Amino acid sequence: MAARSAKRVRLGLPKGNLQNTTEMLFKRAGYDLRIADRSYYPKIDDPEIECVLIRAQEMARYVQQGVLDAGITGIDWTLENKAKVKQLADLVAPWPNYNPVRWVVAVKEDSKIKSPKDLQGKRIATEIVNLTRAYLRKHGVKAQVEFSWGATEVKPPLLADAIVDVTETGSSLRANQLRILESTPRLIGNRTSCADAWTRQKLERIALLLRGAIHAADRVGLMMNVPRAHLDAVVAILPALGTPTISDLADARWVAINTVIEERAATELLPRLREAGARGIVEYPLNKIIE
Repeated sequence: MAARSAKRVRLGLPKGNLQNTTEMLFKRAGYDLRIADRSYYPKIDDPEIECVLIRAQEMARYVQQGVLDAGITGIDWTLENKAKVKQLADLVAPWPNYNPVRWVVAVKEDSKIKSPKDLQGKRIATEIVNLTRAYLRKHGVKAQVEFSWGATEVKPPLLADAIVDVTETGSSLRANQLRILESTPRLIGNRTSCADAWTRQKLERIALLLRGAIHAADRVGLMMNVPRAHLDAVVAILPALGTPTISDLADARWVAINTVIEERAATELLPRLREAGARGIVEYPLNKIIE
């Protein structure tokens, strides 16, 4: 392995489905991250971070080995690889591919497989071989589990009796209630790297900013001026993230309110605030909320 420069974290970013959302997440967190086509080394405006683009399925293995200090991947691939890593942050977010995904047993619509025991002696195709075998052992079932290199959803019934796949299966398949696992994106760290004080602090700061960006994803800020006589009425209808900030204005008859709300509530809330007496209402976007 090539020697690293001092005081630098080598961070794995997921190539594929998570890539675009990961790039957006880092930008919301305050980083200027640029992932160029055909390059496996994204550029970032933090000299203490070196980025490497790697498939999410392989990320946990490289983090465990210490090739990477940390990386972003689904908890499913961490468990599938049986990787011994440190969980630094759950990055579930209301964005494409950062929502929770469920791995389930899926079969043809006319299949008789309806319970775990019905998988006895069957052929199952999947990318998560280890997790599927663990699920079968848990239910005392023996079946033939084969690794699928792709196009898993087209394999039943000729090439497999059932598949284990994420819930976005083809329309000709029935994703029944045989749930294997729910997975969310995680920031994971190498255990040795995390034992180093400087590296641990750097990774904790990265995690803090990423969580802050996610926390602000579906929220907006509100500022408004309110006559003191109407203050109680306005505050009563504010579904604040926390206690709203109330400040005096030069005109003693008025106060300023600053608060945070869910963005989806703004359309219904703003007219009510004005009716309650608020004026000069300003809605503004948020990049991060650090708690």
